[in-house]
Amino acid sequence: MKIAVDAMGGDYAPQAIVEGVMMAATEFPDLSFQLYGKESAIREYLTTEKNITIIHTDEKINSDDDPVRAIRRKKEASMVLGAQAVKNGEADALFSAGNTGALLTAGLLIVGRIKGIDRPGLMPTLPVLNSDKGFNLMDVGANADTKPENIHQYAILASYYAKYVRGIENPTVGLLNNGTEAGKGNDLTKKAYELLTNDKSIHFIGNVEARELLNGVADVVVTDGFTGNAVLKTIEGTGMSMMKLIKSAISDNGAKGKLGGLLLKDGLYAIKDKLDYSKHGGAALIGLKAPVVKTHGSTGKESVYYTIKQIREMLQTNVIGDLVDYFENQAK
Repeated sequence: MKIAVDAMGGDYAPQAIVEGVMMAATEFPDLSFQLYGKESAIREYLTTEKNITIIHTDEKINSDDDPVRAIRRKKEASMVLGAQAVKNGEADALFSAGNTGALLTAGLLIVGRIKGIDRPGLMPTLPVLNSDKGFNLMDVGANADTKPENIHQYAILASYYAKYVRGIENPTVGLLNNGTEAGKGNDLTKKAYELLTNDKSIHFIGNVEARELLNGVADVVVTDGFTGNAVLKTIEGTGMSMMKLIKSAISDNGAKGKLGGLLLKDGLYAIKDKLDYSKHGGAALIGLKAPVVKTHGSTGKESVYYTIKQIREMLQTNVIGDLVDYFENQAK
């Protein structure tokens, strides 16, 4: 299994990317990696080349580049070359920590949509406080303007992923809304609710509220990309703010606070670990013909490792191939 890696994408590239790839290459000998980027910069951190190939390019897409313009004009950019390798069958999946909009554009324009999918969605796996299984949230920003039919497709796509990659036999699906009653929400959510209710191939449990997400209210939660992105960033921000508040409470209470903090050290690390959704991998752009996965721009080597582990599971289970077959048959 070959993974094309945009080695120049992200705040700490190429160091974090290269170090994370080496961690994965050591643990997963069935994977090989094609690192696209400036060879001299990559080699500065590369200590082993086992199952790792470097494809040199001086061009990269910056975080402030216009996504569509960058993909169309920067033909030799590391992200573009990686996407092209997937399209040509030279790699099985694409990984990047770079410009999110550019990666979405590369996925759509180069890798290509599954026939029958109107709009692919971006989907992370997020933590649940009372278990280790987490939940999938889709869409978290690929599409700001969403139709009811898109949300219906997100439920099918995410359910496939939850079942075959995460191993949940009959994943429950909730529609994110401002109340649990069937008649709640705006025109979009009301129409989406009807479509989800009428599709017996998914285990739809109705509307769910944002306050219940981290309590494991559903295995899959679907929404429009604007709302999903706001919820994702709220979860991220709340987790970081809570840890800052706890640290501040300890440091501001003198010796007594520090002693208490020392006694609670293991528990506090457990909380931090629980809220770290990067250990579930990156956000997968589901609805394309091959796995395209994005991790946070400020990612470290551990996050790169976990994202590669996620991609490996997607390739092993052939979840994308199954989705291609499903939707192409539906489209006939």
